[in-house]
Amino acid sequence: MKTATSFVCQECGYESPKFLGKCPECGEWNSLREFKVQNSKFKVDSGKKENPSPKKLSEVNYEEGKRLLTGFSEMDEVLGGGIVMGSVTLLAGDPGVGKSTLLLQTALNIGSRAIIKQKSTDKIQEIKNKVLYISGEESEQQVKLRAQRLNPQKGKKDDLLLLSLTNTDGAVSAIAEEKPDLVIVDSIQTMESENLTGLSGSVGQVRYAALEFIKAAKTLNIPVIIVGHVTKEGMVAGPMVLSHMVDTVLFLEGEKTTGTRLLRSLKNRFGPVDEVGVFSMAENGMEEVKNPQEVFLTQNREEGPGSILVVTLEGSRAFLVEIQALVVYSKLPMPRRVASGVDYKRLELLLAVLQKHARLPVDTMDVFVNVAGGLKLSDPASDLAICLAIYSSLKNVPLKKVVAMGEVGLLGELRNVQMLEKRVKEAKKLGFSKIISPSYYKSLAQVVKSFS
Repeated sequence: MKTATSFVCQECGYESPKFLGKCPECGEWNSLREFKVQNSKFKVDSGKKENPSPKKLSEVNYEEGKRLLTGFSEMDEVLGGGIVMGSVTLLAGDPGVGKSTLLLQTALNIGSRAIIKQKSTDKIQEIKNKVLYISGEESEQQVKLRAQRLNPQKGKKDDLLLLSLTNTDGAVSAIAEEKPDLVIVDSIQTMESENLTGLSGSVGQVRYAALEFIKAAKTLNIPVIIVGHVTKEGMVAGPMVLSHMVDTVLFLEGEKTTGTRLLRSLKNRFGPVDEVGVFSMAENGMEEVKNPQEVFLTQNREEGPGSILVVTLEGSRAFLVEIQALVVYSKLPMPRRVASGVDYKRLELLLAVLQKHARLPVDTMDVFVNVAGGLKLSDPASDLAICLAIYSSLKNVPLKKVVAMGEVGLLGELRNVQMLEKRVKEAKKLGFSKIISPSYYKSLAQVVKSFS
């Protein structure tokens, strides 16, 4: 058995054939560790020639593959229509956000009633499938207990195979022996192999495990979903090459104090990357939110000032979100600016525009801005709504049934936003007729003057 030796940086994943005191990539000292890799025992004959000859694009035969439906329409939309056979998906998120819960529910759904969709014909078949759940963080008894809590009926099914294992080579051998229809690995940071040095979670171990699982997925045509941890900055833990190696990168986000969870696609080779799935964490696990307005709108929002609605876009979906603001006189030399759900620097910029062009005395006020429902807004169309919510609270003027959307520039001008017609249509469909947008107003000063 051949053994290859290299030195890998534990910070950035840079690989060198010899030891270096300083990493040329990230500049860290003494971060390179010896990395020994033996040839894997996992051998699968793919039927391909060792030296294939190049083909013309017109000569390549391609058929749209089947997709495995997860049982969650929100998740299927984010994946581009379902899980592609032989694909490798990386699901990352903060601790306790619900990654394992979502994947265990997906495994129970697929194991009890697997649905295969043919992309080209949209033909749906219902067949029995076998799912292998490899857990490196929990024992088999713990996973069983959680499965019964999420769904007592499906928790008794024999279609879900559990394996509590942290050895990468043993996990790959189990995949090759069982040949399931879906594999879930929770998580890749717990996997380690005796073929190389380093503890589990190190750059070398994570990269080796990813290579082995990808090899098994491609050669056996079995989809694999890998759970990944995140750093304190919110990035996927481990080497950046991990995100490049997999086919799809999903990120599950949400505040722990609220039940709202958003599933985003950061990379997808088989579908769009701008779709988002909305879930709600309940007693029985993850539940789909078909109508996001129910989560992000307050029923009695018209009672007081400082509240306004905006139509935001999450992927191709448009839904209304409530933005709340509270402006009070400050006794501090430097007034406070607190932003929840919006960018803090963006809030400071909008306050400067309000002070300069709308003549509002916000320099002596404490300003608090919040997005109802725990949603994080990065849509530029929310600029105008934030400004009007601040104006409404400062002047104590309630804005009843008003929807505002538009980007605010440094000169106080209003700029058009993406898919404005779709946003207006969504607002009118829900019964809102007073819509403030760049189509009717050219500057922020005109909008403020219309309410004074």
